[in-house]
Amino acid sequence: MWRNIASNAMTFLVVVVFLFGGLLLWAQNEYAAEGPLDQAICLQVDRGSNFSRVSGDLEGQGAITSGMIFRLGADYAEKSSQLKAGSYLVPEHASMSEITDIVTRGGASTCGTEVVYRIGVNSAEVQVRELDPAQGRYAEVLEFDPAEEAPAEYAAYRDDVGTRFRVALAEGVTSWQVVEELGQVDVLEGEIAEVPAEGTLAPDSYEVSRGDTRASLIERMENAQEVILAEAWQNRADDLPYDDPMEALTMASIVEKETGNAEERFLVASVFVNRIERGMRLQTDPTVIYGITGGEGVLGRGIRQSELRAETPYNTYVIDGLPPTPIANPGRASIEAALNPADSDYVYFVAKTLDPADGHNFATTLAEHNDNVAAYRRLEAERANQ
Repeated sequence: MWRNIASNAMTFLVVVVFLFGGLLLWAQNEYAAEGPLDQAICLQVDRGSNFSRVSGDLEGQGAITSGMIFRLGADYAEKSSQLKAGSYLVPEHASMSEITDIVTRGGASTCGTEVVYRIGVNSAEVQVRELDPAQGRYAEVLEFDPAEEAPAEYAAYRDDVGTRFRVALAEGVTSWQVVEELGQVDVLEGEIAEVPAEGTLAPDSYEVSRGDTRASLIERMENAQEVILAEAWQNRADDLPYDDPMEALTMASIVEKETGNAEERFLVASVFVNRIERGMRLQTDPTVIYGITGGEGVLGRGIRQSELRAETPYNTYVIDGLPPTPIANPGRASIEAALNPADSDYVYFVAKTLDPADGHNFATTLAEHNDNVAAYRRLEAERANQ
């Protein structure tokens, strides 16, 4: 009898182990299988949340077939303690394994509402955008000038716990402009003790959190520019007319202000390098303008002849070589162009049309350049007569 009992118990145990193994294999397959979502969704993970709440939300939105398997899978993958707050785009048919990775890897949020504080060369603006998960595109829902009174609905977007924030710096902004406009960003705190050295802030888009300090954001911008400049300096071309990286940064800022056409930055840089190597003055208007404004805003008028003749450290019609500092904060592309200019014989350039996006005509001789200038003047005259 005892032998039969032992035999039956062993059989039962084998069956249980077999069933458990099969159940485990099924659960693993379910965890890794294509999910039921037919359309992407935004998943909001609040601070202090846990996998139980997240799994309930995912079940409610039809993103997973089993909250229990989702939680067990996260436990088995040792990710249940790595949940990150944020708003995340969950793509269609994402598996439970993929969703676990999305909500635990961290980094910038990828879905929901965002407020972008844009600092441009000529203006600043605040944009409120929402991601349409089905289309995978942001739609602008609100825009205003930060110097003016914000629309009433802005506060609701700003104060929503799921909203994220970015500060976007355009290439060519001055450090003074950055400091002035950061003072208008109402989710940041604290003061900036002094205007950072010109050229030392990297134009980019920076994700910030409510309560971050302005000084800490400036430090991030400075650190980013240091890395960009150091890398470009390390990979620079031979025999450039710069004594140190700061001179290269100064050249990059001039290139940045002279052209918004990404394709011709390297050619513009070659013109200025060629002029220095031939003992010619740079004769570039943006440096003259910086000498007038000190980087504090836009000149808003043409340069006077008296200003072109004035002996200032930034008047490259009068001084030899580079001005003493950068005249703006150049982006990565202009820094790389200054340190790896195109191989050309050009020493002149002038705008092709009245639209800056159309780029420039380049010339190797003064006669050719004068022809290009004459063509440009004719365009100016035609517009004036319209």
